[in-house]
Amino acid sequence: MKFVPQLVLAAASLTLGFAAVDAKSASAAIVNYAFTVDSPITKGNGFFSFDDSTFSNEETIVKSLSLTFDGDSTVYTEQDDISYPEFPIFSIQETSFGLNYLFDDKSNPLNSISYEIIGEDFTIFSRTSSDAEVISGQVSYRKVPEPTTLGGALLACSLGWIMKKKVKF
Repeated sequence: MKFVPQLVLAAASLTLGFAAVDAKSASAAIVNYAFTVDSPITKGNGFFSFDDSTFSNEETIVKSLSLTFDGDSTVYTEQDDISYPEFPIFSIQETSFGLNYLFDDKSNPLNSISYEIIGEDFTIFSRTSSDAEVISGQVSYRKVPEPTTLGGALLACSLGWIMKKKVKF
C-alpha cells in the first residue's frame, strides 16, 4: 500500500508527458529547421521556420531565415533572397525536401558571387562571368523539436528518476 501514491503519481506524469508529445494542435504550427551548408571553400549554419498551414502545392514561403558562414559575421536572412518576398520557399517533393534560396554575397558586393540552395544542393557561382568556376556543396537539415515535446520528455524522465530513488520512511 506504500506504493499506491507513487504509482498514481507515475501514471499521471506519464499520461501528461505522452499527451504533450502526441498533442495535435487545432491550429497551425510553426515548424523550425536547422541546416548546415558544406562546400570545399565555405561552411555555414542556419535556421529557418515556416507556418505549416500555408502549404500550397507542397511548398510554402519561409517566414524567418538566418544563415552565417564560418569566419564571417554577415547574417543572411529571408529578405536577401533575390526574389523576395515570393522566395525563399520550403518545398516537399516525393524524394526530397528543403529550401529554395538564391542570394548574393553581402560581405564582398564587388565580387558578384551568388549562393544558391536548392534542396540538398548548395552552389556558389558568378552572376557576371560565364567562365568562372562553379563550386558545389551539400546542405543537411534537421528538424528542431517543439518545446512541448522537450518538456514532456523532460517531465517523464525526471519523474522516472525520482521514482527510481528509494523512499526512506
